[in-house]
Amino acid sequence: MPTLNDILTLLPELYLTGAVCMLLLIDVFLQADQRWVTHWLAVLVLAVTGWLVVSGQPTAPTTAFGGMFVRDGVAEVLKVFALLASGIVLVLSRPYLRDRELHLGEFYTLILFATLGIMLLVSAGSLVMIYLGLELLTLSSYALVALNRDSRLSSEAAIKYFVLGALASGMLLYGMSMIYGATGTLDLGSIRAASATSAHPTLLLFGLVFLIVGIGFKFGAAPFHMWLPDVYQGAPTAVTTFIGSAPKLAAFGMAYRLLDSGMGGLLVHWQEMLAVLAVLSLAIGNIVAIAQKNLKRMLAYSTISHMGYLFLGLANGTPAGYSAAMFYAICYALMATASFGIILALARTGFEAEEIADLKGLNQRSPWFAGLMALAMFSLAGVPPLFGFFAKVLVLKAAIDAGMLWLAIVAILAAIVGLYYYLQVVKVMYFDKPEGEPLRAQVDPSLRVVLSANALALLVLGLWWGPLLAWCQRAFAG
Repeated sequence: MPTLNDILTLLPELYLTGAVCMLLLIDVFLQADQRWVTHWLAVLVLAVTGWLVVSGQPTAPTTAFGGMFVRDGVAEVLKVFALLASGIVLVLSRPYLRDRELHLGEFYTLILFATLGIMLLVSAGSLVMIYLGLELLTLSSYALVALNRDSRLSSEAAIKYFVLGALASGMLLYGMSMIYGATGTLDLGSIRAASATSAHPTLLLFGLVFLIVGIGFKFGAAPFHMWLPDVYQGAPTAVTTFIGSAPKLAAFGMAYRLLDSGMGGLLVHWQEMLAVLAVLSLAIGNIVAIAQKNLKRMLAYSTISHMGYLFLGLANGTPAGYSAAMFYAICYALMATASFGIILALARTGFEAEEIADLKGLNQRSPWFAGLMALAMFSLAGVPPLFGFFAKVLVLKAAIDAGMLWLAIVAILAAIVGLYYYLQVVKVMYFDKPEGEPLRAQVDPSLRVVLSANALALLVLGLWWGPLLAWCQRAFAG
């Protein structure tokens, strides 16, 4: 029987579950022109959930349901920014969905269910909770990618995502079964303790390999990246904005729980595996991105390279490395929402603004949005003094502190390569002549305000990043 402590510990998740169910019932009675009610109720639900997360955060880590659920500083930070990213996506997506007759209640409920999966995943204290949170997130994501049923490209992307995601989930589950067989427990803390004295070290290492495969797929890291470009391009841009932001925070949370909380005794082994994934992701992501003409595919390969940087922090294997990796995950989530948000703002019925060439002469047509896009591109490239620069510095320092100077050098070289395709977007906006129909940015006031705040935050946090880093460091201090 659940105790009062269990209920209070899970209060944000329980509230979000009940609110989504109520939203489903309310939406049934709304007409198409009343969908704004669902929209703002969904945003309100996320805001209240965020308040419950922060206001009810215990001073010391707390567990519920026999240790299956953990509420600590790490979970708090990741939940707050996952909820923030989801809220930004909802506000930015409304005009885009409305123009394409995709303004459906299912979009909002699926986003909220996916966010619930993220919250469960980052608070997991056992292998069972990790798998439940991951499946709730991924199943909702599959349906979101297929939201535009009239698009063959969207349907193809959803099938690819589902098939490859099912394969990765199966391998992750297979790895979990091996670890259970080697340790006799599903609790992450008990697995960490048992891993040092396990009578089946070979079985444990095989299980670790399969866990790394699952983590690599969820991050979209090479060589498990084959689904990412097609899904980013084929999914409606509103869905791509979500997939490219909040789930990356979940991926970091899953990796931290599995590798540190569960397999911390095998640090030497998984550190080397993450270093290999980092090199492959940095090389493939940056090199292939150069050849892309489609902006969403270019950002997809950019994502692969950024996950390589995030692995630099994770591979450090210390609280300092984990806090740097978390800082980078938060930074990337905000950069992704800003980048895809510009595409959402410029798109209109019959024109998706997905090609890099579509941005030609944007500065002459909409200087403000060109400036916001430039901020996002420079931050992704790691140009000082923007947010992305300091995030890169921190993960590079983490790699060097872990004795992997060679990996930091590879990452620096990859950053230089990455400058090319980010600067190409800026060059097209500022130096190429406009072609075709004039670009008309969305006039929706909520989109303009939220997108402007999102992009300008990349500059503000680049100048005053200390408090956020301190929050991340406190999360791992205990």
